[in-house]
Amino acid sequence: MSENYGQQSVPPNQPQPGVPQYPAQPDPNAAANYNYPSPAGNYPPAAGGDYPGKTLGIVGLVFAFVFPLAGWIISAIAGKQSKAVGMPNTPAKVGLILSIIFTIIGVVFIIIYIIAIVAIVNSGYTIDGRY
Repeated sequence: MSENYGQQSVPPNQPQPGVPQYPAQPDPNAAANYNYPSPAGNYPPAAGGDYPGKTLGIVGLVFAFVFPLAGWIISAIAGKQSKAVGMPNTPAKVGLILSIIFTIIGVVFIIIYIIAIVAIVNSGYTIDGRY
């Protein structure tokens, strides 16, 4: 007797009746043949990419608050580097402006401090309160 007991015989590698058939899945190990353009070529730098003077401009901006004279010098160098390649450098410009302002304020305070010290010394006032 047959082992199928009333069922139809299906040859091997043939779809079974009543079983849904799905499309074959691509082999993940096979090399894909997509038609992507070549990455080589002359493309402009991506947005947010590095350009000469960018990092130095940020450093100059930070130094504008900590040590304005150094911030002034660093921001000027960063601005010059960016200008040479035709790129805008906002942090360098802001750092340069703030460095100049803070340097002028610092010089004014130093002058006022020196004037106050000279005035106190020339007043003849002593620590114990005698003139």
